[in-house]
Amino acid sequence: MEAKSLWVLLTTLLFIIQGWRQIEGCLEQERIALFQLKSFFNDSNWVDVKGSNCCEWEGVECNVTTERVIGLDLGFKRQWDNREWISDPYGYLNVSLFLPFEELKSLDLSGNEIADLVDNQVSVSSAFNKLETLVLTQNYFNDSILSKLKSLTNLKTLELNFNSIKSLRQFQELLDTLSNLEELDMSGNELKEFVPIKNKENESLGKLKVANLNGVFNNGTASLIQLLETFSSVNTIYLRGNYFNDTFSTQDELQVSSKIEELVLDRSSLNNNILQSIGALASLKILSLSGCGLSGTLPTQGWCDLRKFEVLDLSENALKGTLPSCLANLSSLHYLDISGNQFVGKGVSIGLANLTLLRFISLSRNLFEVPSIFISFANHSHLKPTIPKWVPKFQLKAFRLSNCTTKELQTEIPKFLYYQNNLSIIDLSYNNFGGKVPFWLLENNTRMEAFLMKGNSFMGHLNLPSHPNPNISFVDISDNKIQGPIPANICSIFPQLNGLNLAGNSLQGNIPPCLGSLTTWNLLLDLSHNQLSGGIPEMLAQSDSLGFLRLSNNHLSGKITPTIFCSTSLRLLYLDGNNFDGNIPSIDISTFLSYSLVDMDLSNNNLSGELPRWIWNVSKLNALAVSNNQLKGLIPMELCYLDSLRILDLSENNFSGPIPSCFGAQSIIHLHLSKNRLSGTLTNAFFNSSSLVTLDLSENQLSGEIPYQIGTLSALSVLLLKANYFIGEIPIEICKLYSLSIIDLSQNKLFGLIPSCLSRLTLDPNGEKSLTKTYWEGSGGIFERGNYFGLTEFEFFTLRGGESFDVGFEIENQMEEKVDYTTKGASYTYKGNILEYMSGIDFSCNRLTGEIPIEIGNLSEIRSLNLSHNNLTGHIPSTFSKLKQIESLDLSHNNLIGRIPAQLTELYTLAVFNVSHNNLSGSIPSPKAQFGTFDESSYVENPFLCGPPLHKNCSDLDSPLTTAPNTSNNEEESGLMDKYVFWVTFFVSYVIVLLVIVLILYINPYWRLAWFSFVEHCIKTCQYFLLQFSIFKRSG
Repeated sequence: MEAKSLWVLLTTLLFIIQGWRQIEGCLEQERIALFQLKSFFNDSNWVDVKGSNCCEWEGVECNVTTERVIGLDLGFKRQWDNREWISDPYGYLNVSLFLPFEELKSLDLSGNEIADLVDNQVSVSSAFNKLETLVLTQNYFNDSILSKLKSLTNLKTLELNFNSIKSLRQFQELLDTLSNLEELDMSGNELKEFVPIKNKENESLGKLKVANLNGVFNNGTASLIQLLETFSSVNTIYLRGNYFNDTFSTQDELQVSSKIEELVLDRSSLNNNILQSIGALASLKILSLSGCGLSGTLPTQGWCDLRKFEVLDLSENALKGTLPSCLANLSSLHYLDISGNQFVGKGVSIGLANLTLLRFISLSRNLFEVPSIFISFANHSHLKPTIPKWVPKFQLKAFRLSNCTTKELQTEIPKFLYYQNNLSIIDLSYNNFGGKVPFWLLENNTRMEAFLMKGNSFMGHLNLPSHPNPNISFVDISDNKIQGPIPANICSIFPQLNGLNLAGNSLQGNIPPCLGSLTTWNLLLDLSHNQLSGGIPEMLAQSDSLGFLRLSNNHLSGKITPTIFCSTSLRLLYLDGNNFDGNIPSIDISTFLSYSLVDMDLSNNNLSGELPRWIWNVSKLNALAVSNNQLKGLIPMELCYLDSLRILDLSENNFSGPIPSCFGAQSIIHLHLSKNRLSGTLTNAFFNSSSLVTLDLSENQLSGEIPYQIGTLSALSVLLLKANYFIGEIPIEICKLYSLSIIDLSQNKLFGLIPSCLSRLTLDPNGEKSLTKTYWEGSGGIFERGNYFGLTEFEFFTLRGGESFDVGFEIENQMEEKVDYTTKGASYTYKGNILEYMSGIDFSCNRLTGEIPIEIGNLSEIRSLNLSHNNLTGHIPSTFSKLKQIESLDLSHNNLIGRIPAQLTELYTLAVFNVSHNNLSGSIPSPKAQFGTFDESSYVENPFLCGPPLHKNCSDLDSPLTTAPNTSNNEEESGLMDKYVFWVTFFVSYVIVLLVIVLILYINPYWRLAWFSFVEHCIKTCQYFLLQFSIFKRSG
């Protein structure tokens, strides 16, 4: 009884002590240490409120019993918008700050731009002696960090990826000491010369199970065999993006690595023999060789012996031939991706149909006869090429059949899908499927998460399923032929929508207000390129879940509701190409909270008034486009405060006044101010900017000279100053812009010579002209898109026990960079890949003089050259025959002389050629190749030019005025007199006449006397006239 009472008493005391500790919270010394750390990380979430428990602060984990701090998540905590930090981005973190955390087991310092751990006062081992997990991802650590980590013998997880570590030797020494290490991530560090790590049987790596070495070995000296031997204890190893030099002659070479279960080598350089040698990895379950440059046919030995295979990815290679029958040996296969190869055949091998455990298969972008491949599954090869009705033996979780356009696919979807009832993801995009949208797939598969039907020929109305589908996250039915309204019950049928893309159809009616009631965070909504009318529903504008809204190119009208700009979640907003009118709404700056807005496009509407002040408070604004409206006023200086602004398009409005002088200090990459009424000069407006790629100031009222400082714009690729009032010479500093590929200085008042140094420009294809990177935070992390507003990928963790399957939910390029440039006699808009490869020079409609520099012929990549409407003289350089990419050459309305070089007939890409209104002479080059396509308008108003297509025979021009004395030897000089010859002849003739007169006067004394008398009479007459004129002037 006493023992029982004692136990109750002890239990009560324990609860009292525990309750007291709960009230007290974390230890005071640890709270103080956290505030000392705050000064380095500047995390506003840590507030020193009396009685607050620091164990409840964000990023702080405490032991439930002792209340000691055991984990700190300080990843990406340094303040990115702090100007002081930007001026000195590298941080040096003193490890003594962590001494109070005696029980610390997990520490995340990723993404803080830390250069080193300073240990002047205390060693790293003293501060982190119990640390088991250390994350140093995305910092600036170098090789010195490796020696400091050697003493952390308790480490189980170490992440050093994306730093500046290069020493393989020090990396080896570190691995020798970390005997408890279980997970290692060194990806993104480019280690130097590969040396096999010593002690292949080293027990120090015996506990290591996962190793990530993506992109570590890129110099071609690494051996995959030796690397796998070193990490023979691991179960999973990631080696994406490496360069290996192995030849793989026998299977025995990989025998020592037989414990490996998952091997990922995507985008690595590998020998084709790897598939034959891989059979030695008897435990292998997952093999990914996507994009490894493999070619030839699949072998029938090696890889086919791995009966434990669950995942096989051979996509994006150059494999060809038919699939081998030994594929049937892989009886455990769940996931198979052979897309993006050159496999052929009317059907897949019969072995593929026997893989009854398949949950995912991707056959797209091959040379299979689709849908005949599905016949092989049913063993009905004698049937006609229609999809047979059969019940497959497997139930897929994901099925992708995209971009397989054949005649058979124009009518129906593969019918074996009728028997699938466990699909989570289906992607039938970019085919020619017709009929109604197959919502029956959602009826049969209630667990569907992604329904992707983009780019087909589905017609009719959107007849949604009759019952709600609570699991569906992404629906993409864009680029079809759907008509009618968007169903009002779409939100109740798909209550958990994360992304809805109905763009590129013929939908009519109003936008359903219920879309604003969807609560999924970062909702993506794309209804662009339809025929929707009305305005933006107030409920949608007030949504706190909306992350992306694209309503471009519809018939929406009225005023833009101001609440849409006040959303705390909206990041990307596109309302361009509608009929919105009135002013851009004004918002009370004191209540403005939309700091998340990154991109805003209001172009091609009927908006008026001035730019509202609240825009300059959107500190994260990356792109602002309001072109083709009726906006007016000055361009405000507040633009200077938008430090993140990369794209600014104010073109085709009525802005006036000078250009703000702050642009040079900005991060702007593409600047479009054309077709306004801007005035003033360019002095100090843009210069000293290393980021500016596109500068479009055309069709304004700018004046003065083009400053020589333009040579400081080192990244400039597109320079458009057309139709202004610039004067002076073309500055030779423009030749320093080696990235320059499009130059338009036409319709100004420039004079002087064409700089011969322009030949230094390479005019190579430049992706920077069309590439504008932006970031979109989707599920699973931050995804960088290659083109502005391009492909966004979302990961579904539903396959192979946690392995991700990327599904593209496409958002078409909306604000992609585009440039208007005149060539071939018309103005064209260049964008995307076409803009990357476009190059041209337009100096037309100025007052340039002198000859065309022969060095211009070295611009072998140029596609358009326009020097028309100037005062150029001399000949057409024969070096123009080296312009092998030229498509348009306009030299009209000048004073050029001589013949048209016959070598120009070698320009096989030339589509437009114009030398009219010059003083050219001689016969036109023979009408072969491209010259056979040019008509009379290319040559008119050259009086002494002859031959077809002109109706002037060259024999009719054979006269003394047009034929030189030595016609047979000087055929090239026939025609009008050369300017140089004229002045030489004149000078010689003058000297001869003068000498003849002197000689005559010397020989004949009577003529000499008469001449001197005449001269004396003229002198006296002039004296008398001057004397009378002076007397008359005094008397007056």
